[in-house]
Order: sequence, then C-alpha cells, then structure tokens
Amino acid sequence: MNWIDGDIEGVGLEPLNRFEDERGWLAEIFRSDELTENQFPEMGYLSVTQPGTARGPHEHVHQTDRFAFFHGSYSLFLWDSRPSSPSTGCRAVINVGEDNPSIVTIPPGVVHAYRNESSFPAFVLNFPDKLYAGEGKRDPVDEIRHEDNVDHQDRQDSIYQM
Repeated sequence: MNWIDGDIEGVGLEPLNRFEDERGWLAEIFRSDELTENQFPEMGYLSVTQPGTARGPHEHVHQTDRFAFFHGSYSLFLWDSRPSSPSTGCRAVINVGEDNPSIVTIPPGVVHAYRNESSFPAFVLNFPDKLYAGEGKRDPVDEIRHEDNVDHQDRQDSIYQM
C-alpha cells in the first residue's frame, strides 16, 4: 500500500492536563462523564519500555486502546488499513510524553506502535475497553501482529531505527 501522511479517522489526541502545586502534580486519566461508550475501560495496565525499544506494530479487531503518555519521550506510529474508513491509507507519527503529555484513543483496526526515544526506561498507561484474553483469560487475544507484514514495511523501518 502507498501510505500518505494525514489524520486518521477515530484516533483521539487530548492533552493530559497536569494540576501542579508544591506537593507535585495530579492528572486525570479519564472521567466517566467525558468518555464515549467504546472508551469505558475494562482494565488498566502500566508498561515500561527500554530506551530505543519499540512495541508493535499491531492492531485490534474489537478493542479500543486509551494510552496515557506522560513520562519520557515517545514516537507514536499510527496507520489506517481499515477498508471502510475515510482515512484508509493515512499514516501519522505523533511525539508524545513529558513534553507533550497526551491521552491517545486508538480505535479497532488502526495499526499502532510506539518507540521510547528517551535515554531511560519510560512508562505508559493503557486503559483498553476489553479484557486481555477475555473474562478469566479464556478467549483468544484480540491482536493482529504486523512485525513481518510487508504492507507495513515502510512504517516499520522508521519504527525500529533511531
């Protein structure tokens, strides 16, 4: 596929507002009165990524991810391969983390990966709207991996190279 740079339908990017005082800071990750139905989290997790390391690319068939990037510095890679999307064929790279604290909502079918650009291990929070491997971890994992997909090779080259 010939990818073009552009916005991707359904991807949300919101600033993560920090409320600071002499004790430190606080940031709201989500509020039920500000989420749409497909954004209500079913679980939450914290991951730590080593410097220069990438996670992904992959996509979900049913799951919406809601990442909170506020520690370290990350390059977030997105591309839309959904056939019925108005932004099919679009790709985007967004810098997120301490300098651009963000909540990023990624709908099903949008391929995504991120790379830690920091010189230290940095963490990310995610609050997906589906349980990993379903109730009791008895279902197949909702994930399509793209590490070896030639249609995404041009994006992968930039993901894995610093």
